[in-house]
Amino acid sequence: MDIQNEIKKLVAYAYRTALIDESDITWALNTVALNLKVDEVTSTKDEVLEEAEKIPFDEVEAEEFKTATENGIVDDGSYLENVLKVLNDYAVEHGLTEGDSVVYRDLFDTKLMGALTPRPSEVQANFSDLYEEDPKVATDWYYTFCRDTDYIRRYRVKKDLKWKTETEYGELDITINLSKPEKDPKAIAAAGKAKQTGYPKCQLCCECEGYAGRVDYPARENHRIIPIEIQGQEWGFQYSPYVYYNEHCIVLNTKHTPMKIDKSAFLKLFDFVRQFPHYFVGSNADLPIVGGSILAHEHFQGGNYEFAMAKAPVERSFVVPGFEDIKAGVVKWPMSVIRLTGENIAKIADLADHILGAWRGYTDEAAFIFSETDGVPHSTITPIARKVGEEYQLDLVLRNNITTEEHPLGVYHPHAKLHHIKKENIGLIEVMGLAVLPSRLKQEMAELKEAFISGKDLRDIPELEKHADWFDEFMEEYYRRDIEVNAENFDDILRDEIGKVFMHVLEDAGVYKRTPEGQAAFDRFIKTL
Repeated sequence: MDIQNEIKKLVAYAYRTALIDESDITWALNTVALNLKVDEVTSTKDEVLEEAEKIPFDEVEAEEFKTATENGIVDDGSYLENVLKVLNDYAVEHGLTEGDSVVYRDLFDTKLMGALTPRPSEVQANFSDLYEEDPKVATDWYYTFCRDTDYIRRYRVKKDLKWKTETEYGELDITINLSKPEKDPKAIAAAGKAKQTGYPKCQLCCECEGYAGRVDYPARENHRIIPIEIQGQEWGFQYSPYVYYNEHCIVLNTKHTPMKIDKSAFLKLFDFVRQFPHYFVGSNADLPIVGGSILAHEHFQGGNYEFAMAKAPVERSFVVPGFEDIKAGVVKWPMSVIRLTGENIAKIADLADHILGAWRGYTDEAAFIFSETDGVPHSTITPIARKVGEEYQLDLVLRNNITTEEHPLGVYHPHAKLHHIKKENIGLIEVMGLAVLPSRLKQEMAELKEAFISGKDLRDIPELEKHADWFDEFMEEYYRRDIEVNAENFDDILRDEIGKVFMHVLEDAGVYKRTPEGQAAFDRFIKTL
């Protein structure tokens, strides 16, 4: 391989994406060579500039790749992916990595990109200057920057399968996540033998910024966090490297402190929306089963995307005494959602706190709602804030994590018959109407199609047996309706049926069911407010 040419191409990419200036080119060439343990550089500055002009910036239709660049187009990441692959091959061949797997390759190429990523002070200063112009201009730049540095690996994200399924609650977003790399067995074994360390405490800690990573922890040399102030406290603003939706951001407390839903959490959400009115922001619940995957570190998730839940209408309104100036209502949604709308942030937070307190202490045995059992609390709320016109909105999703022998993973959790599609906890993203489904489904969908075309019985195929009852059920429904299912329309039908399963997942997670009895029970709670 021509390693000199690849060094030139990586530096040309850094220049083309404005990670470095023209005056940095010679330094950048030497820095990349140093990390590759190459003794000399043969490329010149002029050759780098000439190469930069060749880099294709192809228009990408997917919303998550749109940017506010002057020409309205962006590289889809394939150029960088190809360059890094060759550089990784070289590193593996010359013993610069501990092995040849995605884990070790990621550690190495992140080190390379980190060497070309501007320092935090530069990034923060640029963001601050753009924010003074317009908050959206600032986030547009920062989002593009995070992709250009390869912190967000565009070439992996675009592999995720995504579609929408029309339901009675609107269009649900369905994604099969393929952007998180699978760890190979050797790397897992090495991680088990590695020296254990408590640094950083978790992947949301600010200490991750610039961290070299290790076999059991992702490298973050190319990661930059924007400091912001939330309710007088120091917080950080960053994007998720996996971008489940457009401009998927994370807002995190700079202190490693546990998640907690209370009045201050509502005020924090509104403070962020006030500063970034084009973004929504929400919090996972603060209890196991109904909470997110990281409850030990206070953080929120937001972004520039309108989920199906945000579009869902209020189907019946009510007034809470003492809060007549705040519009309140029940949202038409498979989960149990109260929406508060008004111009006074403090008043909405007060009402939300009142509802939270009432819900935490509420028991309705007839509806199988228990505030606690044996001193263990069960009830909490998943809140989501946004600005709509001149008004602020707060959706409060009622959650309860009680378990039974029949439902050991949670009564208000996907029930066992749906686990063949979705078994994991229902966190903030799913609550709003976006399914994050396991990567195994991509292969299983292909195998289901092959089995259908060849007329095989799913019960004779170990990997597909779990889908058999569901498959028979929906196929029978199509036959009953005299709708032909064939090789041409099977993929569309299968995606649609997976989307319907996710709708039922959300219905299972709803504490008040979408039945006359369930909604009557919902109204009983509302009357206590």
